[in-house]
Amino acid sequence: AATLRGADGAIRYVVGVHRQYLFMHIDARDAAIVFNDTQDANSGYKYSDQVSLVSIDNNGEQTIFRFRAEAPGQIIATRQIDDQVFDETRVVAHWQDTPNGYRLEARIPRNLIGTRLGIAVTNTNDSSSPGVRSTTFSGTVPGPFVSVSPVLQSVAAGYVQQPGLRLMIANRDGWRLALAGSLSSSANGDSAQQAGSGWLRLAYNILLKPGAEAALAEPDPSGREQQSYVSTALQGTPASRWFRSPDTGRAVTSVAHPIWSGTVQTGAIILQQSTDAILSLTNQALTRLITLTLISTIGVALVLLGYASWLSSRIRHLSNAAGRALDDKRVRTALPSALAGDEIGDLSRSFSSVLQQLGDYNDYLRTLAAKLSHELRTPLTIVSSSLENLEHEELSADALKYTARAREGADRLRRILTAMSEASRTEALIENAEPEEFDLSTVLESTVAAYDDAWPERQFVLRNNSTNSTVRGSPELIIQMLDKLADNAVEFSVAGDVITISLDSDAKHVVIGVTNPGPPLPENMRTQLFHSMVSVRSDDSGKHLGFGLYIAHLIAEGHGGSIVAENTDDGVSFIIRIPMHITTTDTEHHRSITHGE
Repeated sequence: AATLRGADGAIRYVVGVHRQYLFMHIDARDAAIVFNDTQDANSGYKYSDQVSLVSIDNNGEQTIFRFRAEAPGQIIATRQIDDQVFDETRVVAHWQDTPNGYRLEARIPRNLIGTRLGIAVTNTNDSSSPGVRSTTFSGTVPGPFVSVSPVLQSVAAGYVQQPGLRLMIANRDGWRLALAGSLSSSANGDSAQQAGSGWLRLAYNILLKPGAEAALAEPDPSGREQQSYVSTALQGTPASRWFRSPDTGRAVTSVAHPIWSGTVQTGAIILQQSTDAILSLTNQALTRLITLTLISTIGVALVLLGYASWLSSRIRHLSNAAGRALDDKRVRTALPSALAGDEIGDLSRSFSSVLQQLGDYNDYLRTLAAKLSHELRTPLTIVSSSLENLEHEELSADALKYTARAREGADRLRRILTAMSEASRTEALIENAEPEEFDLSTVLESTVAAYDDAWPERQFVLRNNSTNSTVRGSPELIIQMLDKLADNAVEFSVAGDVITISLDSDAKHVVIGVTNPGPPLPENMRTQLFHSMVSVRSDDSGKHLGFGLYIAHLIAEGHGGSIVAENTDDGVSFIIRIPMHITTTDTEHHRSITHGE
């Protein structure tokens, strides 16, 4: 359909050829239809709304077919050749009023039409006025009558199956022979609207400015394509142009290419596509690209996350195993991932090697005291007996003095060996003790009573605030630990001092406290006090070698507890925490006394 600009609005018309007839359809806007009055013969010539079909044959003879508004329904067309006007009964026409004007449909035999054809629509508001005449041609000579080729139309329709495409074929004079497709196909409507309202449309509008001939993007109503890019193609050079559609405002890209038959140019083909269709295809491709990229990214991220989680799990297991290597005072050299061939496997093997060396050194230290005690006892006995025999000889005063010093040194070595042996025996007892459940308050009551007899010059006080003092372990070892703490308290106190032994409990532990008056502990010695051969005594008698608190520390840890030393306002307090209801197990990986509910 093509459009003319009429006096009261748009005039849409369609002209087509089917077999031996030419069909014409006109839909015109008319505010007031003026009908032809054929009844009043005395009133002179009167004007009316009418449609004229102007035809010129090869001889230049002009024929005009007039369709006047007479009444709704079938009307009689008149044919004018030169000055002769007569009714043409071979022409069938129907006039129909519409809410906005009228509609005319006509069928004319093809042999009555010449080589040129044009339409003229006359709109008058007064029967005495000729009105306004709108034509499809300029001047008095209509344009050539070129009908659409059914063959070319079928071929063109087969190439524009995709919505949003329009294809035109023109002869070498620019007359349109075929038109197929639409730039605003309903099949593309939704995606086109979405594409046109988005940022891609804005980008196209900014980057691709429309040309000055924007209105020429639509097919020419005259049937002759006269756009500049089409003219360039008709001259043998392909051309393209960007336009903006006057109906929709969407940008349109048009490409024209010449058609050759051998060396002779026979016409041009014009292909148009709206940016909505382009954007729809772009969006589809972009959507596929983004989808594939997103899926690939998620897949890679999941693989990397899984690999990182696997590495993290291996490192965490290695870290936990390394942290547990010394939990039970035994060095365990077996670590996870030791057989792996990657960096974590190398790290695990390096840790295992270090732990193996540490374990060997730790075993050496654990057996050193027993070995020294065994190896030194016989030479020390020989030295002591030799000194005793030497004392029975007649010696000078200086010799006796040196002999006494040697004997003191030998006695000190004997005490060291005895203490080392005691520590070794205590460790062996802790490992091999058969645990039993007993009441700690009963043990403390009998022990404190014995301390009163052993050190009558000191006053021992028992404060029992415990609600539950049942533990599981070795009462003999607990008594040995208390003996060491009591002996330490006596050494740092004076006659008449009060030594307090307390028993308390909380939700999970039984707490024993041994408090004695005396000088406070140095801050730098509080953590080293429970190491072997560490003492804070100022005397140099050599009677106390620092093994007492070390043995107390071994017994407390052997029962799953702990021991700390704290300074108080009037002395020093040793706090021992032992879990309640403790179960002792001795396995390959746990060889100290442990306790549990």
